[in-house]
Amino acid sequence: MTTRVLPAVGDPDTARALLTLLSQLPDSEPMRSVPDSTTLLDTLSALTHDSVADLPEVVVLHERVGPLPALELIREVALRFPAVAVVLVSENPSAGLYSAAMDAGARGLAGLPLSYDELAARISAAAHWAAGVRRHLGAGEAVAPGPGGRVVTVTGAKGGVGATLLATQLALAAQSSGTYQRGVILVDLDLLCGDVGSYFDVQFRRSVADLAGIADITSQVLGEAVFPHETGLALLIAPAEGERGEDVTEATARHLLSAVRARYDLVVVDCGSHMNAANAAAIEMSDAALLVTTPDVISVRAVNRMVRMWDRLQIRKAQDTLTVVNRMGRASAIQPQLVARITGTQVARAVIPAGFRELQEAQDAGRIQDLDARGQVRRAMWALAAEIGLTPADAAPAGGRRRGRRP
Repeated sequence: MTTRVLPAVGDPDTARALLTLLSQLPDSEPMRSVPDSTTLLDTLSALTHDSVADLPEVVVLHERVGPLPALELIREVALRFPAVAVVLVSENPSAGLYSAAMDAGARGLAGLPLSYDELAARISAAAHWAAGVRRHLGAGEAVAPGPGGRVVTVTGAKGGVGATLLATQLALAAQSSGTYQRGVILVDLDLLCGDVGSYFDVQFRRSVADLAGIADITSQVLGEAVFPHETGLALLIAPAEGERGEDVTEATARHLLSAVRARYDLVVVDCGSHMNAANAAAIEMSDAALLVTTPDVISVRAVNRMVRMWDRLQIRKAQDTLTVVNRMGRASAIQPQLVARITGTQVARAVIPAGFRELQEAQDAGRIQDLDARGQVRRAMWALAAEIGLTPADAAPAGGRRRGRRP
């Protein structure tokens, strides 16, 4: 078996010495050296677009290649190109560095100056590992596209109306029902300021932005980006740095959601309240689109603007949108029937009452899964999950408020 090896070395003299050694290894096919981390990632991406089979089996990475730190670069390669093995070369191959490199995803560590025997052993072991992974992943094939699971989007008519809270509760209700063999995933496409991670107190180094530009979103790639929560939910959170959300384009969102719905039975997407190409694509692709409002003139007008915009852009028709009324109080002058008449949308029967005190403790603790099961807010949201078919009808909690037009 011929092993293609791509050196990533910034220093020209070290690069020449490495290429000379690689050319002497049996069954080794050294590729042209790349001088920095950006060129390495671009080269691997270009090879992936041509054919996944054209990727090198091994990347030999000099610790000072820059500008991206070596360990961070190893993590990036491991995430985006999981069937490529990385061997790190260092002037100080200590036990601590070996442990850190393995944790980042490297398959070997070699010391400088390089010796023929050590390099041959590291390349051989890494190549065998890469070959095994490619057999397991089917040569790196992407997650098969197809109809797959159901996609439900939750969008706020404007900021602060409770869309993220509703998305979390719909996902939790579905997960707790035990009816989804392949699981439930909650995806945060509020790319600028998504709060799904905060609601579950999750700090994770991967986000939806890390899947941008990856042509082959395999099960392993997806698994690296998803956070497995203690509730059983899978979480794909928004980037901590809002500017990274710009990497998630319409094409990226479509590709990502196709891969995710092929892996999970239910995909709940928090689209936030600020429309962009990515969440517009999600709403267009969704099987059900929920639009959250509060019972006040400003929010209902925002619903009207949103559904008209969706119609103009041919994202979704008003009659195919379900409006959810949140924070309904006894003194609310605007009733669900009026919302339906003004906006032309269907309005959910399950109306969610105002309950700030009920929510505060769970929200502040970052444990939204601990929301009181006896409270009116959670009961109403879980009743909505049953109403739209995310949970069995007999799983709906009794006693939730139900008002408004039947969809």
